[in-house]
Amino acid sequence: MAEQVAPALAPGTRLLSQAAAVTVAAMFGLTYSLSAAMIALDLARRGVSDTMIGANAAMHALGVLAIALTLPRLVTRLGPRAMIVGALATGAAVLTALPLMPAIWLWFPLRFVMGAASDVLFVISETWVNELSDERSRGRAMASYIASMSLGFALGPLILSVIGTDGPTAYFVGAGLALAAIGLIVSPRVVAPVFAEGPQRNPWGYFRLAPVTAVVTALNAAIETACFSFLALYAVSLDWSETQGASLISAMMVGAIVLPLPIGWLGDKTDRMRLALVLAVITGLGALCWPLALANPYTAYPVMFLWGGLFVGIYGLIITVLGGRYQGTELVGIYAVTGITWGLGAFAGPILTGAVIGATMHGLPLVIAVACLGFALFMRHAGGRV
Repeated sequence: MAEQVAPALAPGTRLLSQAAAVTVAAMFGLTYSLSAAMIALDLARRGVSDTMIGANAAMHALGVLAIALTLPRLVTRLGPRAMIVGALATGAAVLTALPLMPAIWLWFPLRFVMGAASDVLFVISETWVNELSDERSRGRAMASYIASMSLGFALGPLILSVIGTDGPTAYFVGAGLALAAIGLIVSPRVVAPVFAEGPQRNPWGYFRLAPVTAVVTALNAAIETACFSFLALYAVSLDWSETQGASLISAMMVGAIVLPLPIGWLGDKTDRMRLALVLAVITGLGALCWPLALANPYTAYPVMFLWGGLFVGIYGLIITVLGGRYQGTELVGIYAVTGITWGLGAFAGPILTGAVIGATMHGLPLVIAVACLGFALFMRHAGGRV
């Protein structure tokens, strides 16, 4: 496919329109991280079993699966602006309703709806940024998008640490922020991309167009959720305190927020796929160094900062290449499939990592190293596909 050409817009209009979509990416990360933690804690307080808590979390993934394959058709009929406004309003309504529901069974359909709304935010915002970018600045634009999403993921736990987890306040704050984002999206100065009706494919067809993108999305989700679940515990097993272990996650998230921008700039100057391959090898080998790095705080924090930024940079570089090759409903369809692979990765990552940790205390870095190096091999044999 020919390289995509961004629509002609005034620089200020383009920047504001991209900023609106980047804000939506932050809302995706925030609503996901805040709701996942609060729902699990609230259900546990109500005496719900771990099995049922896991089943409730699975409803989010089912919501993603239900909406994903309809997105290419919906976006051409409704437009990206209306879909994002609807998804933000729906997410705010679900966050408001959850703490008010007296019956636990009602939390299951609400979690399903939240999953569907989150997938709309993820797919449409990423497509929006790509559609309004040109090749000269696409790397930096997508790096800003990734940094904003990482910031959103970090803000969820931060809100909980400041407000606390007792009562409905955290839910209402998340809902308020989602509603506030609507004000930016509906601004008449924000230009939304227009998607013409294009050829419809089945999920396998979209996967074959961009297998590397689908796999890197699963890799990103699997490793992020595994680190959120096990990094602090791994640090504790190496004689760190629980608070210190949690601070390693913060160091990793700061790297994921700060470093995508210089990586995106470098990607605009060089071969992005080759750079992504190099980063995959570096992060794979770097994970093997974690047991040594975590022996001392003076090495642990810089290593986790660098590793978090370099790892997230892989994803940013690959979706930048994707946006240059595909556009319109094809791009929406590909992102819809990546929404599915994201859910699969988020589901499989903690399960696989927990099983390996049962065999060796260094299971977390071992799984990460194998996954990153395996992905590098996959890239080498992908035949130039993105």
